[in-house]
Amino acid sequence: MAEGGTPSGRILAELRRRIASGELAPGERVPSTRRITREWGVAMATATKVLTRLREEGLVRAVPGVGTVVAAAGAAASAPAVSGASGASGAASERASGESGVRRARAGERDLTRERIVATAVQVADAEGLTALSMRRVATELGAATMSLYRHVPGKDDLLRLMMDEAFREEPLPDRLPGGWREGLEAVARLQWRIYRRHPWLAATMSFTRPVMAPDVAVHTERSMAALAGLGLEQEEMAQASVTLAAFVCGLAVHFEREAQAEQDSGMSADEWMDLQDGEDHDRLMADPERFPMFDALNRGPEIDMSLDALFEFGVARMLDGIGAVIERRAVSGA
Repeated sequence: MAEGGTPSGRILAELRRRIASGELAPGERVPSTRRITREWGVAMATATKVLTRLREEGLVRAVPGVGTVVAAAGAAASAPAVSGASGASGAASERASGESGVRRARAGERDLTRERIVATAVQVADAEGLTALSMRRVATELGAATMSLYRHVPGKDDLLRLMMDEAFREEPLPDRLPGGWREGLEAVARLQWRIYRRHPWLAATMSFTRPVMAPDVAVHTERSMAALAGLGLEQEEMAQASVTLAAFVCGLAVHFEREAQAEQDSGMSADEWMDLQDGEDHDRLMADPERFPMFDALNRGPEIDMSLDALFEFGVARMLDGIGAVIERRAVSGA
């Protein structure tokens, strides 16, 4: 089947048209894979294929911290036509495109470093989620051959570990936390919350039963335990309190990525989705005062804030209250 007859071909044709007409100007962001899946109703793999093809054609490029943008003016002229010529001319075009791709790959490999690989992987995950991340995708963004990445990063698991460390390194903890133990632990928790919000994919990569060796992640536990030192707690209690608080923040932050995926799939924000649920079916199922008296009371009262930020604020305060209660018991008992 000709390219133009496939879903990816039709999307490619439309994005090429937007670029050629100036509707998408040089430096302007092109639709992400998530936006493509939502706008055209295709699978993530199809959306990824589209952006990969545009990069191979030199029409778009990756900009760290920004995303995939339209390349410099004039690149559109080199794009193959959707219904391009067949036969000898088509073969020549393919050969030229292939040779150009080889040259770009060689140039990309000369500048390849572990730092560039990790930064590009973080950019992909930030923009499109972990489902879009692969060694091949990162290599395409960098204009390098996939196998060349393995000279710097052994594999995807190692890449994820380096990405985690990079995300936490962006906003390092101070050597000494402010205030007393409560202010110190709260400062750590709030910093973690900001990091997870900035990188919605990150929380899903964390493990508290099989932690990875990531120094810039581990320093958060180190600083938290230091804030609790000298308060009468056992070493085990200091470690458990620090990790439990971090696990609460991470567990709630997992919903950043889930909400981004849900918004992509439904095309609605969380508020829009909730508004849609406030219909006849919702009233019939959840507003039964005999079966759900507490829900009935909530429905009749003022609107409450159940956003992730509100849950974080409530939860972190209660976690710190609990740790404070343990410290007080130790002080009273002297043990």
